[in-house]
Amino acid sequence: MHLVLKKKPKDPIVVEGFPGFGLVGTIASEFLISHLQCEKIGSLYFEDLPATIAIHEGAVIDPVSIYYNKKYNIVIIHSISGAQGIEWKAADAVLDICQQLGAKEIISLEGVGAAGMGDDEENDANSNAFFYSTCKECSKKLKSLGVEQLGEGIIMGVTSALVLKTEIPLTCLFAETHSNLPDSKAAAKMIEVLDKYLGLQVDYKPLLKQAEKFEEKLRGLIEKGTKAQEIKERKSMSYVG
Repeated sequence: MHLVLKKKPKDPIVVEGFPGFGLVGTIASEFLISHLQCEKIGSLYFEDLPATIAIHEGAVIDPVSIYYNKKYNIVIIHSISGAQGIEWKAADAVLDICQQLGAKEIISLEGVGAAGMGDDEENDANSNAFFYSTCKECSKKLKSLGVEQLGEGIIMGVTSALVLKTEIPLTCLFAETHSNLPDSKAAAKMIEVLDKYLGLQVDYKPLLKQAEKFEEKLRGLIEKGTKAQEIKERKSMSYVG
């Protein structure tokens, strides 16, 4: 793991968005970075993953980027790189950042598969939001906002590892997604809940149009990354073939 932090704000709320169902965490965290006009303060990559970067509009997109918004004292960890196979290390990296900054809360953004997932007709359905929190006061606040507590379910990936390892108050926000493809509607629902929870004054009504742009961008980046990995695997096979 290689972590660079150029600035260390004190006592922030840390919001993390790694790719998962519908890329909800990635889309939502990117929207926040753009809307809140955040400053990039760091980057992160894992030696255990293939050495792959993306180029977008002539600029390098880091696998994991770290941004800061001074007005709301929020640090956003934004990832376009999947963490399959290194979920525990990715969680350790998030916790390392939180410990260095003295984070007062971690908010994990996740998509969760909905009933009928994969059915094209279901893709137009509205998304619901749920939460799980290790903090009683946070749970009370979310319930007062009308967000339903996750009663039954399976949590996977980096969020799962964080739940098991963190001693810092952790709040997991889940948005229902009806597709494994980038789901801008679920991301919009996530932003709506996060806005109410943190009081960010985000105008999330026109979010869908902006989220769709992020969706197209992320879809392109992911497709390029997938093709790069396929080429790498074919080259590897040719060596042993």
